[in-house]
Amino acid sequence: MLILSKQDAEFVAQVFIDYYANFDRIDDYLRKVKLEKMAERPASLFGMGPEDDMFQDFTMHPQDMDIVCRELPIYDDYIDIVASQMIQKSIPGKTLKWVVYEKNTNKIIGFIRFGSPTINSKPRNEFLGKPLDTMNKEVMKRFNDSCIMGFNIIPTQPFGFNYLGGKLLAAICNSHFARDTLNKKYNTNFCMFETTSLYGSSKSSSMYDGMKPYLKFIGLTDSDFVPSINDDKYAFLKDWFENKNNGNPLVHEDASSRKLKTQGKMISIIRNSLEKSHSELLKTFKQCFIDAKNLTERKRQYLGTYGYKNVKEYMNLETDTLEPNVNFERFEFDNIITWWKKHASKRFENLKKNLPKLTELKPKYRPQNHTKALFQMTCFLSDQN
Repeated sequence: MLILSKQDAEFVAQVFIDYYANFDRIDDYLRKVKLEKMAERPASLFGMGPEDDMFQDFTMHPQDMDIVCRELPIYDDYIDIVASQMIQKSIPGKTLKWVVYEKNTNKIIGFIRFGSPTINSKPRNEFLGKPLDTMNKEVMKRFNDSCIMGFNIIPTQPFGFNYLGGKLLAAICNSHFARDTLNKKYNTNFCMFETTSLYGSSKSSSMYDGMKPYLKFIGLTDSDFVPSINDDKYAFLKDWFENKNNGNPLVHEDASSRKLKTQGKMISIIRNSLEKSHSELLKTFKQCFIDAKNLTERKRQYLGTYGYKNVKEYMNLETDTLEPNVNFERFEFDNIITWWKKHASKRFENLKKNLPKLTELKPKYRPQNHTKALFQMTCFLSDQN
């Protein structure tokens, strides 16, 4: 392993220490990373930017809306504008990306991204009664063919705030339409949907609460990881270490999770180098990662069963047949939209009564900053949901 001089080790250790010292909470960290990334976006001409494709008619009653999901290539670029944190673009395994529109205005109201779930999940293990037997091929095939995760469920703002947009998108994820689309694409038999809240133990509730029968809270995830260094600082550290390593990368270019493994290698090199040089900075360096882990939090995990009553038994290989519950038809797309319209109408009418100028929630853009303004409003309204 590469060993740095005492001077180099203390220099690069201080970069890590200073970086993580800037944050008190995980949302501070996520927001800083996102704002730095947004600053790199070129300003669009007024009336010609992607934000002009977002829903903006906030006098429209939910009962007058028609909802449609579309697979479009604009997903990756547009979601960067509306998400309150950086979105991981490359996720291994299954994927399905939807841009959700209000059809009458042909404006975007949200984004959905399905993907393969994580293997280890404490709340899921408790729901199933045992952890996955990852060495059992039959168990893993059933899991991979039956469980899907909602990685991104993001309403545009202030549609999400005004119309319970997050609940609409989450319910769509649990529709028979979503399940049938995924099954057709991957020749699977999905019966379990799961997702986690953006924030967890720092907040007492989530937009996914109050969504029975579509979603139910099953517990808090474990959290024991160090947040990644953001792109600009990471790029500097990556180049610095490669220069010290005779121009060679710390991790092979074909390695999976390369950024995560590279950061881990950097930390190991610094720690070993500080130990060998008996540096007084070693204790501070170790403490900074203890503090960095405290930035993260246990997320609230939610689970849906697409209206089947024996998902637990099916996932545990106790049966090969899924049995519909009595409320199975409530998971049809049209019935989900009807459910949402009922709740969104109450929300809309209450806001209209208490906020006569509902359109005041609509961002007032200037040509040079309306994309950033939309993101900042998204952060604010996401915190209110």
